[in-house]
Amino acid sequence: MDTSGYLTVYEGGQGEIVEKKSRFIATVRPVETEEEASAFIGEMKKKYWDARHNCSAFVLGERQQMTRCSDDGEPAQTAGRPILDVLLGEGITNAAVVVTRYFGGVLLGTGGLVRAYQAAAHAGLDACTIIRKCVGRKLLIRTDYSGLGKLEHLFAQQQIPVLSTEYGADVAITILTPPEKRDAVWQSIVEQTNGLAKQEWGAEAVYAQLGKEIIVF
Repeated sequence: MDTSGYLTVYEGGQGEIVEKKSRFIATVRPVETEEEASAFIGEMKKKYWDARHNCSAFVLGERQQMTRCSDDGEPAQTAGRPILDVLLGEGITNAAVVVTRYFGGVLLGTGGLVRAYQAAAHAGLDACTIIRKCVGRKLLIRTDYSGLGKLEHLFAQQQIPVLSTEYGADVAITILTPPEKRDAVWQSIVEQTNGLAKQEWGAEAVYAQLGKEIIVF
């Protein structure tokens, strides 16, 4: 896994635009497999069975390795590919988008279709909660209270996620560190606590920050 992380959809959403009387409804959902994406697309086609088109695209893999798209009857390259380009352009993966079109009676032309489907896809993503998933190694630190303030400053400065802080005879802090920064982070902790801190490394974990909350998957 790329420790710099990747963007994905945490909570899906739905957005809508109207272009020359045609309604474009974009529904976005997080997916982990091609089967999940296909099932979602089928679900939307069933839900919007009376629509003229249900065009779709999805991206899978931490480096956006797998992509699929469908014009669902629209002129080639005017619907599915523009939706896919929005996902790729935003750097989002493990997500699927279905844009449902209710035809309004006015032809948009190929350029108009491309712009409409892209705008709808953006509207759908705007209604979602997007997160960056990263990988970190858990580290439990035990130190006395004299080093607490310095460690809190260090973690804030280096944007190191703090999972928990427990107060007893000493302070026990659990943090997440990128694997490639493991030695450097520990060295900084040693320096800030004058060598008094004790360490206990744990397993790797996938996490994301949502506001001030750290979510571990």
